[in-house]
Formats: sequence, structure tokens, C-alpha cells
Amino acid sequence: MGQEHITKTLEQALKQGKISHAYLFTGPRGVGKTSVARILAHEVNGLPYDDDSQHLDIIEIDAASNRRIDEIRELRDKVHVAPTQAKYKVYIIDEVHMLTREAFNALLKTLEEPPAHVIFILATTDAHKLPDTIVSRTQRFSFKPVERPAVAAQLRAIAKQEKLKVSDEALELLAAHGEGSFRDSISLLDQAASNDEITLPVVQQLLGVPSDQSVQALLSAAQGSDSAGLMSNLTALYDQGYQAPAIAKRLGALVRTKLVAGQMDSTAALSLLSRLLEVPASHDPERFLEIVLLEQQPKQLAQPRVPEAPQPQPAEAKPATPAPAPKLKPKPTQHAKLESAIWPEVLRTLKQRHNTLYGVVRMAEPDFSEAGKLRLGFAFAFHQKRLNEAANREKLAVIIQELTGQPVEIEGFHDKDATPAQPQIEPEPLANDSLETVSSIFGSAELLES
Repeated sequence: MGQEHITKTLEQALKQGKISHAYLFTGPRGVGKTSVARILAHEVNGLPYDDDSQHLDIIEIDAASNRRIDEIRELRDKVHVAPTQAKYKVYIIDEVHMLTREAFNALLKTLEEPPAHVIFILATTDAHKLPDTIVSRTQRFSFKPVERPAVAAQLRAIAKQEKLKVSDEALELLAAHGEGSFRDSISLLDQAASNDEITLPVVQQLLGVPSDQSVQALLSAAQGSDSAGLMSNLTALYDQGYQAPAIAKRLGALVRTKLVAGQMDSTAALSLLSRLLEVPASHDPERFLEIVLLEQQPKQLAQPRVPEAPQPQPAEAKPATPAPAPKLKPKPTQHAKLESAIWPEVLRTLKQRHNTLYGVVRMAEPDFSEAGKLRLGFAFAFHQKRLNEAANREKLAVIIQELTGQPVEIEGFHDKDATPAQPQIEPEPLANDSLETVSSIFGSAELLES
């Protein structure tokens, strides 16, 4: 069912007697690969087939359980034995992609020079895992997911044969949930068969799938500005036993339907779909789904907050001209007066804001001889290097500009005869001569903080 492009080709090959020594059936799970392999094995030998058919010359091997090289070597040794009754000895190897590399190499030897009485039928869901050397020595047939109407029709035939009361809506949901797999859909129908009547709510409860109405209400709340309604709907679904991944999947299907019908903006739909795909893999799917849906609302919530008219302002709040900068110190006219008047205040402010930098600057001899420039001489190169760091020069320049109202360029230089101009801001008695020596070299800020 649903693989006519393969079955018709095989029928024609059988009629014309064109039998290959190796076939490869690939495709998703539950679409009939193994069933077609069994039917083909009986047809090439002219044997009748039913679900319980067994024959000594038709050997099925599960590669997932017999994946080692020893099993394949045993197979390779037995293929030379002629069939007992049939024309061909047929080996059906299911999930062939599970074989080890050594086993594939052993199988390749047999596929390269197979006996005339042997046919191999390989089946796999992961064809990309097969070596090219194996694929190239087979006739490949690619099975496809079965279309939903075909699955629903087959389920309806089974339900009629088994005398089950089932609604068309329930069959459609079972077919959709099987995702193109006949086997999965039939298994779900078998689970629902314990009910006297298989209705849509019964199947939804069985599959853990919320109703279309609840999903639509959830999407409407997410697209609007009803955060409370959104959280209420989600909580109700959680309380009914629905899991966040199942809700996200149904939401994604609804969004896709609306997108195809032109009922939703493509940009918004793409953003929501991509986020919904992340829900099953998140650490906390329920909370993540809430975040994804709440993220759809910010634009709607932000618009009503724009005021309709400007609010009146107090008269004093609208000055005609910008407020002048605070006049802390008059601009000095002589460099000597500037040094004596401003330098202690500079050090005092620096100590309050940047204590470590203060320990460096207090060891300098200031020179205001050039207009707009402050040169600081240091007896030790260590202090000069620290000051000349861009961040430190900027900190000091900001303080001076605040105190004087004028920008200043700062430069540190090394002068072994420099004498620090140190005002007594907070005198601290020195404990001994050794401490005085350290203080004279590195400054006392570090010592005061320790």
C-alpha cells in the first residue's frame, strides 16, 4: 500500500524474468520495506505468501543483533550451499546499516561474486550509513512515507474488518500521528480498540494531543495582549495531562496551516515555528513553552503606552538657557597661584575617588608653567609609568577640569631631583625608619589601606 512506484517495477521485473542478485530497500520506518522483501522472496521462488509463511530457503537476519564479522563470515560460508527446495536461497538482512565495518567488508566479498542461486535483500532506515561499495552492487528502491489519505483508507478497512466503531475524525488523527508510517498508525488503532467507540476525544486523550479549539485559543491569546488568558489556557492543558512537546507540536501544525492559507505573517510565523521546535529539547519544556508564547506579545503591549498628549511641565522646569556649569574656582591668572591654590584640593578629591592613584600622584612635583598643561615630575620611574597610563591620566584630568573649569593636558616625566608637593591632608605618624623609606619610594596610600 502506498508504494506503487516500487511494486509495479518489481512486478514487471518478475514477469520479464529479470531478477537481480541484490536489492536495497531504503526509507522511513513502518512503510513496508520488510513486507515487500518477504513477498519478493516468495515470488521469485513461486511460493504462496501469507503473514505466517516460513521457508527454509528464505532466511531473515536482524543486523542489529548479528552485526559482527563472525556472523557474516558464517553467512558467507553457507551461501555456497544450494537451496533445499526452492529455486533461490534468499537472505533478507534487516537494519543492515548496523553492521560493523569488518562485517561490511566480509559481505562485500559475497556481493561481488554471488552464487547464481543466492539473492540478497538489504533493508535499512539509514541508507547514508552504508558504504558506497555496498550500495553500488545493489538495485536500490527508495520507499516514501505513505500519504495520509492512503493510511486513513487502510485504517478504515481494518476497522471495518475488525468490526470497530470509529469516527472519520479519529481515523484522520491516527493517520496524521503515524507520520506516514503504516505500522505506527495500525499500532495506535490497536491501542484504541479497547474502547467501545473510537471517537476524536478518545484518540486525542490516547495520544496526548490537545483539541483544535484549545490550541486555537492558545494561539489567539499569544498573538494578543492577554497574558493572563494565555497562562490560564496553558495551565488548564497541563492539568489535563497534556505535555508541552505535544502542545508545541500542535501549535506548530496550526501555525503552518495558517501560513499556507495566508492568514499569518510569514516573518512572525517563521519566528514562532523555529522557537516551537526547540521546546522538546529544552531542560524545562513547560516553562520554555510559556516563554516562547509570551515573547509573541511585547509589540502589542508596548503600543498603548504612548501618551496621547504631552503632560504640562512646571515653569521652573523649562529654563530659557542651559544651566551654567557650577563655578567652583575662578580661573587663575598666574601659574604659581594656581599651584598653591588648587593642588591640595586636587589631591584631596583624588584621594576620595581614586585612592590608589592618589598614592602615585602625591609623589609628584607639579609644574603649571605651560598654559593648559600640567607636567608632573617623579623621582621614581615606577610612579611615572603608572601615571602615564591612559586611564589614570583621564581620571586626573577630569578632577582638575571639575575644579578649575578648564581642560588640561597631563604629562608625567622622570626627574630624580623632583620634590613632591605633599599637603598634610590626613597626617599619619610613621612607625619607624624602614616604613618611612618604603613610603618615600612607593607612597603611603597602599600602606594606609593595608
